[in-house]
Amino acid sequence: MDFIFTEEQTMLRDMVRKFVDQEIKPLAQQIDKEHNVALVQGILKKAAPLGLLGIPFPEKYGGSNMGEMGYAILLEELSRGCASTSVTIGAHIGLAGTSILIGGDEAQKEKYLKPLALGEKIGAYALTEPGAGSDAASLQLAAKAEGNDYILNGTKLWITNGDIADTIVVYGLSDAKLKARGGITAFIVEADTPGFSANRIEDKMGLKGSATAELVFQDVRVPKENVLGQVGMGFVIAMQTLDESRLSLAAACIGAAKEVLGMSVDFSKKRIAFKQPIAQFQAIQFMIADMTAEIFQMESIVYRTAWMYDQGTKIPREGAICKLFCSEALDRIVDKAVQIHGGNGFMGEHPVERFYRDSRVNRIFEGTSEIQRMVIAEDVLKKGSY
Repeated sequence: MDFIFTEEQTMLRDMVRKFVDQEIKPLAQQIDKEHNVALVQGILKKAAPLGLLGIPFPEKYGGSNMGEMGYAILLEELSRGCASTSVTIGAHIGLAGTSILIGGDEAQKEKYLKPLALGEKIGAYALTEPGAGSDAASLQLAAKAEGNDYILNGTKLWITNGDIADTIVVYGLSDAKLKARGGITAFIVEADTPGFSANRIEDKMGLKGSATAELVFQDVRVPKENVLGQVGMGFVIAMQTLDESRLSLAAACIGAAKEVLGMSVDFSKKRIAFKQPIAQFQAIQFMIADMTAEIFQMESIVYRTAWMYDQGTKIPREGAICKLFCSEALDRIVDKAVQIHGGNGFMGEHPVERFYRDSRVNRIFEGTSEIQRMVIAEDVLKKGSY
């Protein structure tokens, strides 16, 4: 899709692609097999001086001011190499950093967003709870005002970067009667605050190098100046953040899809069956054609929506469409890739097996496919047309 990129965006893509090829791909299998979060953290330390941890943020907050288009390019390229690294950076930028950019005042952006953008601190976003996943409005973590502070008590579940983050955006229930309609408040919590702990690290099907933790808050005292936005406006900030993050997750799906397509093309030209490369068989050609067609659609909707976002357009429907289509398309694409590779694709030493496992969660986190369909339908019904 070079024709839609500016010269600056093309230079970013080329730089990130080189970084992925040199610094990430050689480690990707090791990261997965060893569940090696430390290797991913090492990659982040190398990415920070290149400005990769602040791509979409304004320059005055330490970012590169390349907006959603630049961020989509970043995640697409990162996902060619290692989904664990892409997800770690995605939670850091698209969830934690974006929440502060959307809801924070100038002092908060200077104090918390800038170190995130520069890679001096790592961020996390704590919304999900044991009883509040798809139904995020039903969260129960209590946030009680007391003097100049809020006291947080409760548990968050499945939090990406939860045990490696320095700065965590936490959503709590400040008014149980109002709930999502003015009763949820967002807070910026520093990980060294007394009473906070990351207690359990999850063992997952994929994304083995991404830290996923249970977070426990026991009388965690947060100063009122760390309220993000206005009291009671946390749910609005959370949903606006997810609009953007769902779009960037869709961009990550493009990178993974392109990578497994490339693997499949290469393999099909080399694998001999019935005295000829399997690429000569129509059954293989049709799978490659379907994979290519879906990637073209993925690119088209993601970069169109990223451009819209950078023009200031709100994208709840469009972000949901991108996340829904791209996450489901990636599963179809990587499934075909495994089929083309045959027994090799089922073996743990082949990267396509890792991509297969890593892809599945995209239809679940940041809103399941079913939730995306609800968001889309609600918006269409509200407006009465396309």
